[in-house]
Amino acid sequence: MAGNDLGGLLGGLLGGGGQGGTGAGNILGALLGALGGGGGQAAGGNPLGGLLDMLTKSGLMDQAQSWIGTGENKPVSGEQIAQALPDNTLQEVAARAGVSPQEAADQIAQHLPQAVDKLTPSGELPQPGASLEDLIKQRSL
Repeated sequence: MAGNDLGGLLGGLLGGGGQGGTGAGNILGALLGALGGGGGQAAGGNPLGGLLDMLTKSGLMDQAQSWIGTGENKPVSGEQIAQALPDNTLQEVAARAGVSPQEAADQIAQHLPQAVDKLTPSGELPQPGASLEDLIKQRSL
């Protein structure tokens, strides 16, 4: 339920519109929903911080920091995403999005840098306790 709402919001943020909840918003909404249960208590109220911690611990610190910062976003591969995420999380995301785990990892790798970049326009992570849905709504306006 919250994952679908989050997917629609992310789709709008990324310019994909809410057309049936498919595409970037759908896959990222499924990912953040799997990590934080939709609204999430992980990482102080939203799953974005937890996701970035997970990527950092998996050796993707340079990439994750580039998405938060104000410079160019460094790319990440689907293989790197698959290695960084717990298997059960990737399986859940794939099931929610209706794609294979590898396709889910590839889509996350393609869309996550832009989503993080748009959610952190000042080069800083949102305050702990900030609702991810509220952040997306603010950035979409």
